[in-house]
Amino acid sequence: MAIRPILTVPNPILKQVSKPVKEVTDETRALMDDMLETMYAAPGIGLAAVQIGVPLNVIVMDLAREEEDPKPKYFVNPEILEVDEDFVPYEEGCLSVPDVFDTVDRPKRCQITYLDYNGERVTEWAEGLYAVCIQHEMDHLKGIVFLDHLSRLKRARAIKKVQKNEKLKAAG
Repeated sequence: MAIRPILTVPNPILKQVSKPVKEVTDETRALMDDMLETMYAAPGIGLAAVQIGVPLNVIVMDLAREEEDPKPKYFVNPEILEVDEDFVPYEEGCLSVPDVFDTVDRPKRCQITYLDYNGERVTEWAEGLYAVCIQHEMDHLKGIVFLDHLSRLKRARAIKKVQKNEKLKAAG
């Protein structure tokens, strides 16, 4: 397993639409293992493969609290089958938009289907933080970052903040 660099806005790779995975192989599992290690090191609760420069329909997530044992989840070729008509506001952040948080309205619940770590089909309802997180990560697979849900002004300010922070980090 390896920790990989996480791309930040405005990297054009983040705008790419990810491609479906033909089948879950050892190579796919190795990618998911790297993604999980990268996400934990960041630290974060979700990561799409495109965020580490691999535009494939793969997501990892772990919503366990710090005091709980890890509960990693793996999503290959996830799809939303149905969404709740009720929307809820949720303050979101993103590993590709470090130190920026803002409110996004998303469906309260969604039914999803995906292949798990072993390539088995899973269909389930996600709600609460799980629903918010899976929708956020699935946006990445379509080349959408959460900033795209904000006004043009907020988006521009956020990108400038990320770029400024990246320059400060690089300067040492």
